[in-house]
Amino acid sequence: MPIEETIDAAFRGELPLEEARSAVQEAIARLDRGDAALAERGPDGSWTVNAWLQQAIGLHFRLQAMEIIEVGPFTYHDKIPLKGHMPGVRVVPPATVRQGAYVEPGAVLMPSYVNIGARVGSGTMIDTWATVGSGAQVGRDVHVAGGVGIGGVLEPPGARPVIVEDGAFLGSRCIVVEGVRVGAEAVLGAGTVLTASTKILDVTGPEPKELQGEVPARAVVIPGTRPKSFPGGTFGVPCALIIGTRSASTDRKTSLNAALRDFDVAG
Repeated sequence: MPIEETIDAAFRGELPLEEARSAVQEAIARLDRGDAALAERGPDGSWTVNAWLQQAIGLHFRLQAMEIIEVGPFTYHDKIPLKGHMPGVRVVPPATVRQGAYVEPGAVLMPSYVNIGARVGSGTMIDTWATVGSGAQVGRDVHVAGGVGIGGVLEPPGARPVIVEDGAFLGSRCIVVEGVRVGAEAVLGAGTVLTASTKILDVTGPEPKELQGEVPARAVVIPGTRPKSFPGGTFGVPCALIIGTRSASTDRKTSLNAALRDFDVAG
C-alpha cells in the first residue's frame, strides 16, 4: 500500500495505528530532510496542501512517548526530539527547531522557535523571539522580524498552512495565522495582525477593495481600524490596510522603515 494510503487509513481508524508506524516515521523523515512539504506551489502559482503529511504529524504525536531529550546544555521532556546540527544554517542560541521541520542552508535563526512540519527557505532570517508554527511554509529571502508570530495549522487535514512567499518582510510583532498567505515581496508593517477573518482593505484607489486571507505580491500593508456598530456603541475593529505597492528601489535587503517611507508612514 502506498505510504499516503497507509497513513490515511490509520488516520481514519481503518488500520491499526501500530501497523502504520513505519509509514509515519518515513513521512516525518521526509519532512525533516526537506524531501516533502506540507504545501507545494504549482506552475500557475497556486498552492496544493499535502493532507496526508498533516495526518502523519497527527499520528506521530499519538505514536511517540514522552521522554527526556538532551540537546547541548538543554534538557527537555517531550514527545518530539529537537534537531541538532543543520549544515549551512546559522543558529544563534537558544534557537529551537523541532524534528520534522526543515531549514534550508543559508537561513539564519536568531533565538526563535520552528515547529514540526514547518519549512524555512535559504536566505531567510527568523529574528529574535519569532515563532514559525506547525506546518508554516516560509520562503526564501524572507525577513521575519523580532516577535513575529506565524501560526501553525495541522487540522483539519487539507487546511492550508500559513504561507509566506519569497522575499516578504514581516515587521516586528506581526501575527499571521489561520492559513493566511502573504504574497512574494509583500511588506507587513509592525504590529499587523492577519487572521482568516481579518478584513484586508486595499485603499489605494477611490473606493476600498476588500480582500481576505491573502496579501497580494509586493503589497505594502499596515494595521488599521474600521468602525463597526455593536449594541453597546460603535467601535474601531482591527483590519489591515494595503496602502501601496513596494517600489523597485526597495529590494529584499531594504529595511522596513525604508520600504514604508514612500507612503509617509512609520515602521
